[in-house]
Amino acid sequence: MKQAEDEVDRLVAAWKQERPDLDVSPLQVLSRVSRLSRHLERARRASFAEHALESWEFDVLTALRRSGEPYELSPGALLRATLVTSGTMTNRIDRLAATGLVTRNPDPEDRRGVLVRLTPAGLERVDAAFAGLLRREQELLAALGQHEQQALSGLLRTLLVPFDDSDSGA
Repeated sequence: MKQAEDEVDRLVAAWKQERPDLDVSPLQVLSRVSRLSRHLERARRASFAEHALESWEFDVLTALRRSGEPYELSPGALLRATLVTSGTMTNRIDRLAATGLVTRNPDPEDRRGVLVRLTPAGLERVDAAFAGLLRREQELLAALGQHEQQALSGLLRTLLVPFDDSDSGA
């Protein structure tokens, strides 16, 4: 049985025709990853919009949610979890607090510090948005069986580890 042809197959064939002197095989993997990334980004934006969230709001709220009860982190921990600047994080916390999704509380360990905590409304919103996101992501992977998904996950991990390792040292 012949596999279905996709846009990347057509792109690769055109480059092979026009530039037979080049090895265009990386396009077969990385162009597909790039195209999938765009589809995933659209699915994420749609999922977040269903729950009246922007992607940056989702990032901050999920960092708090993953921290476990009482769903509270310092601004510094949120910076590390979301990889944004201090000024950006301050702005994000201000905006989330204004919408009632988080609160700022004094840090009992540090008189000058604050802790950012999910409110019950923030917890409800992030849980619903995360469940919606997972449904959309499962739809994106529906063409693959469980073993294929695990194999693909392992291969992608192999590609990403060197980048993650170099980012953690920065």
